[in-house]
Amino acid sequence: MSTTPISGSNADSKWGRSVLAIVAGFVVVVVLSLGTDVVLHLLKVFPPLGERMSDGLFVWATAYRTIYGIVGSYITALLAPRRPMLHAMVGAVIGMIIGSAGAIATWNKDLGPHWYSVALVVEGIPCAWIGAKIRGDAKP
Repeated sequence: MSTTPISGSNADSKWGRSVLAIVAGFVVVVVLSLGTDVVLHLLKVFPPLGERMSDGLFVWATAYRTIYGIVGSYITALLAPRRPMLHAMVGAVIGMIIGSAGAIATWNKDLGPHWYSVALVVEGIPCAWIGAKIRGDAKP
């Protein structure tokens, strides 16, 4: 009976593709979110930078960030070399940690309603699940 050892370069390649998949999902979310913010500021839908937005505008921002979170998770799952749902969930957990740190750092700065920061953190797992599910593999 012969066994074929796992090639180091093959394992490294899968590890690299896993990291790339997660990073790509983040890049998609950040570029889409910031791009939309810029366009909405230029169109004067959002007030000038430095001025606080109304709660209603934060609802819109939450809505498109939710959609972008799903898209980013879909991209992560699509690019994952294996176990797309796991990759999307890892990306969500990392995003939730970063979002929590941001919420804590800005909590008393009156940059927006507290529900907005909390919503962005809490929606991470559901967005990742939906994005990976759309990708077509719900196996964790």
